[in-house]
Amino acid sequence: MPSPSQLSHELREGQSADLTRRRWIIGLSLVTVAAGQIVSLYQTGIIKHLPDPPLDVFDSDKVDASDYAYKRLQSPDAPAMIVTGGLTTMLAAAGGLNRAQDLPAVPLALAGKTLLDVATNVKLGIEEWQANKKLCFYCQLSTVAAIAAAALALPEAFKAGKSLLNGRRQRAIA
Repeated sequence: MPSPSQLSHELREGQSADLTRRRWIIGLSLVTVAAGQIVSLYQTGIIKHLPDPPLDVFDSDKVDASDYAYKRLQSPDAPAMIVTGGLTTMLAAAGGLNRAQDLPAVPLALAGKTLLDVATNVKLGIEEWQANKKLCFYCQLSTVAAIAAAALALPEAFKAGKSLLNGRRQRAIA
C-alpha cells in the first residue's frame, strides 16, 4: 500500500485507465452533491425558485416542495443527496493506483455503492412521478450521473474480484 505522500502523488499525477474512470466517478458524484446543494437551498427557503429546462416533464419547484420530498426522517430529501454523493466520492478517491490488487474490497464497495445509487435513484424517480406527475430536473440529473458512475466502476471491480480469487487460489495451493 502506498504511503500518504505516494498516495498523494498517485492520485494527482498517476495515469491508468482505472484512475481515469475513478476521476470521472468523482466528478459525476459531485454532480449529485451540487444538485443536492441547489435543491437543499430551495427546500430550506434560502432560494425561492428552481429553474428547469423548458420541458413539460420537469417542475422541480412542485416536486421538491411536495409531501414526497419531506416524508423521510422529518427532513427534506436533498441533504441526503449531498451525503450519498459524498460517500461515493470518498470510495472513488480511496486507495492508490493499484488498489484493485492492494485493496480489492474498495473497488468492489464502490461498484456496489454506485449500483445502489442507480437503484435508489430510479426507485425515487418512480415515486417522484407517481406522487407529482412531474420530475425534479436536479434529481434526474443525479440519476444520469449515477448510471454513468456505475458503468465506470465495473471494470475495476471485475479486476478486484479477479485479484481476490487469485489470492485465494494461491493461498489454497500453498
